Amino acid sequence: MMPTLRPVTIGIAAAAAILGLTTACGTTDSTDADAVAGDHVTVTNCGADVTYPQPVQRLFVNDGGMIAIALAAGAHDQIVAVSSMARDSEVLRLAYGPQVDDLHQVSPDQPTLENIVGARPEVLYAGYNYGMSESRGITPEILAQHDIDVYQLSEACRQVAGEKTRGTMDPWVALDTDLRNIGTITGNADVGAQAADDVATRLDALRAAPQPADKPTIFLFDSGTDTIFSSGSYGGPQGIIDAAGARNATEDVADTWTTVSWERLATADPDLIAFVDYPGQTVDEKIAALKDHPASKDLAAVRENRFINLPYAMWVSSPLNIDSAETLRAVLEDHGLAPQSGVEPSLDVSQLRLGGNDWLAS
Repeated sequence: MMPTLRPVTIGIAAAAAILGLTTACGTTDSTDADAVAGDHVTVTNCGADVTYPQPVQRLFVNDGGMIAIALAAGAHDQIVAVSSMARDSEVLRLAYGPQVDDLHQVSPDQPTLENIVGARPEVLYAGYNYGMSESRGITPEILAQHDIDVYQLSEACRQVAGEKTRGTMDPWVALDTDLRNIGTITGNADVGAQAADDVATRLDALRAAPQPADKPTIFLFDSGTDTIFSSGSYGGPQGIIDAAGARNATEDVADTWTTVSWERLATADPDLIAFVDYPGQTVDEKIAALKDHPASKDLAAVRENRFINLPYAMWVSSPLNIDSAETLRAVLEDHGLAPQSGVEPSLDVSQLRLGGNDWLAS
């Protein structure tokens, strides 16, 4: 898995204002000389202006969330290779249909430098701890030696130890940014903008829905052994949980994906526990761990089996985040933790076979 501030809450209007520079950079307006100059285009990525050939014809994409972003932004024909897709093939196929089947996966896990160079991309679309890291020898500087540019996932901008954490913006703003930018650099600006607008419209509907008088608390349980891997205020789950009308139990942790203690779970006493479904620890094993651990076995959510299990690509930054938020809201309503909203999930995740279990563990 890629896996102490209050989370930034930014509405769509504010997000649009923040994204003004990025959106402007994606236009083909001849008056915007800095954005488009001949056969190149400049977008803002992780706080820096980055210039790419226009349009990018050969894109390497790592990880299910970024693959979803690229497909939603209309870049299918520009994707020459992908990696780390196998665990998300089913939910990607449910959302994007047969266009998933002809993607060329060069590695089922994180790519090696050889995997990337061998595909001869113009641009690698990845993030830190989502395919790139100094320890793995995959960085913008190293890739530049092979004439490969990088677009960093906005949820996982480059880390500087002791100075900068992954993620520096509201997760919905990060997603909006990447949908528009990936559309722009691959020559599909209108498609990327439409995908971003669709997410914004559905997000508005969730935010306009009747809200619980007291927000229920949700604890995101990615995996757990000696500690628990969860997600803080800058990760996709923060935006998802907030949009569903609930409170993220780890919203005070200023990071994307991070470890917390079992005592933190006990103190939170969540109303619902959400699982990230992916290989390594099955949902049955996670539930067994919760029922066995002294810090969690007596929690009401554990005793009453108030769980939800959704695929990895629905939790990491991706357009599937809005499907996750709609589904989570429906589950809260089913448990009487939120008033009826009239919002129907657009993606029927009950069709997915997650770890041999139903999408809602009970």
